[in-house]
Amino acid sequence: MFPLFFPRDNRKLILARTVLVLTALNTVIALYLTYIDGSGGSFQINWVFSMFIGTSITLLVDSSRWLIWRFKKPNLIGFALICVTAAPIGYYFGHYVGTLIFPQAVSVQVAASNRGERAMVVMCIFLSLAFCFFFWNQNKLAELRAEAEREKARNAAIERQAMQAQLQLLQAQIEPHMLFNTLANLQGLIAIDPHRAQYMLEQLILYLRASLNSSRNDKTTLQQEFRLMHAYLELLAIRMGKRLSYDIVLPPELQGIEIAPMLLQPLVENAIKHGIEPKMAGGHIQVTASLEDTVLHVKVSDTGMGLPFDYREMPPAGDSASHVGNANVRERLRALYGTAARLNLSANQPEGVVAHLTIPLN
Repeated sequence: MFPLFFPRDNRKLILARTVLVLTALNTVIALYLTYIDGSGGSFQINWVFSMFIGTSITLLVDSSRWLIWRFKKPNLIGFALICVTAAPIGYYFGHYVGTLIFPQAVSVQVAASNRGERAMVVMCIFLSLAFCFFFWNQNKLAELRAEAEREKARNAAIERQAMQAQLQLLQAQIEPHMLFNTLANLQGLIAIDPHRAQYMLEQLILYLRASLNSSRNDKTTLQQEFRLMHAYLELLAIRMGKRLSYDIVLPPELQGIEIAPMLLQPLVENAIKHGIEPKMAGGHIQVTASLEDTVLHVKVSDTGMGLPFDYREMPPAGDSASHVGNANVRERLRALYGTAARLNLSANQPEGVVAHLTIPLN
């Protein structure tokens, strides 16, 4: 009933609900007239008459509303007056149509109408008003839900913008330090090993290109992210020499999986900064990806110094300097995936750390 003045996205659902409510109400009225009121006639005849009367009132109310307000929201008082006026007209019209369908029931319905016609009209007016206020409240609820969805979309857009800004900030934190060190090494290599310097410059270009593409997009693929990690680790391997070795394993079937950009580099950077670099002998880094059901598992394992004895996943306030990368990744995971995505650090065997990233794909 009255579905046209509801938000357009909800009209089909409200129309289906209206048909069910109207049918149920008319069935109750038919049961009342047949078995309680005793006005005469079978349940089938009373049900058909009730359906025609109820449908006539509904169509009359809705068509009147359409002619006056179209798709605008109607005035409550004016709409209530339409319902009051349409009830007796719809009652007589529906009753007339019912007699055309069941001419054999004319005498029964006429007798019943003579006994309780006024009461039936009053009941139709009352039910029409009740429907008016019921669906008016339904309209209010639909508007509130639509507003909540719009607010949710606005918050999601703001969150995406914040994540983009956070990504750019992270990029700004990572690039200068790494870039200056690479350029300094490149300057030294040009004089003593031009071929190695040329290779290092090629890897730097690849890294900067991949890094720039990641920072400008909301999503990236595992293939692109692993390509970025390869260029990053190759640059560090040239600079650190035999102190760093690495291995990257990405199954072909996982290359097209989309994830948020810049989730892996902070983990690799932490493995270098806190694991491999402080260790005299250096170490090995392995980056792997696997899929279990609908959960993506990415692991960054190193054979460096390992976790500090007093390491805590959530550092106390004011002591987060060594946890910036992990904290950043966790905040972004929480904003993007809620509690379904996680980052866990654990001891590697026989030495080092394993950073385990789990991301739901559904």
